Amino acid sequence: MSKKTVVHFLEQKQKNEKIALLTAYDFPTAQLVEEAGVDGILVGDSLGMVVMGGENTLKVTMDVMLYHTSIVTHAVKSTLVIADMPFLSYQISPEDALRNAGRLVSEGGAQAVKLEGPVSKYGEAIEKIIKCGIPVMGHIGLTPQSILELGGYKIQGRSETCRKRLKKEAKELQDIGCFSIVLECIPSDLAKEITESLDIPTIGIGAGPDCDGQILVCYDILGWGKARFAKTYINARENMRESFSLFVNEVKQGKYPEEKHSYS
Repeated sequence: MSKKTVVHFLEQKQKNEKIALLTAYDFPTAQLVEEAGVDGILVGDSLGMVVMGGENTLKVTMDVMLYHTSIVTHAVKSTLVIADMPFLSYQISPEDALRNAGRLVSEGGAQAVKLEGPVSKYGEAIEKIIKCGIPVMGHIGLTPQSILELGGYKIQGRSETCRKRLKKEAKELQDIGCFSIVLECIPSDLAKEITESLDIPTIGIGAGPDCDGQILVCYDILGWGKARFAKTYINARENMRESFSLFVNEVKQGKYPEEKHSYS
């Protein structure tokens, strides 16, 4: 099976083929996600919430991202792996941004990186990373690393001023060289307008059905999701809880282990 690259994303946009992505943070999950046929895996800084149990993504460090990225890249064979650049890994200086993006590729094994925010703030950083041959995925709308500034997890793009700004930001991210853009928590009609205006693919999360692709946090589709846009496909959370309870009860009652589970 040939290795998927950022070029495949662009080709899928041109062919009007939908792009499917999921997050993954560990070896067995990444293997299963690849077997399911996704086009890309995002090692998201969302792990700060869904794996580490934090209130937001701001405590995720480069060391944490490198650790999880390397695990995921060891698990997959052909899927494009994109690594999130965590808080303060690219905001301080373009030089820091390039160094950290390079680490996610050379040490973590990622084939691309994603960073949040517009060209007006991080254009120099994005440009440096791309010029060194590292593909960059943009991210606008609700940007979790700016949660303190935004005042919470709120829908973006409802006012006309904000709509114009997001359209401008999307165009500028395309023009600077991003291979795709995540649109998070914006109205469906705005996402449709942005998608139709760009030559690069848009990846929606809480942005309606008209984006070129969709991404969800892997745990959100397994029963942990609480956001409106998160669909539970199977309640693995409940299945896991039930299995753990059965184990505990059998141990307490002396039913496990049986002879067939023991060595003679």
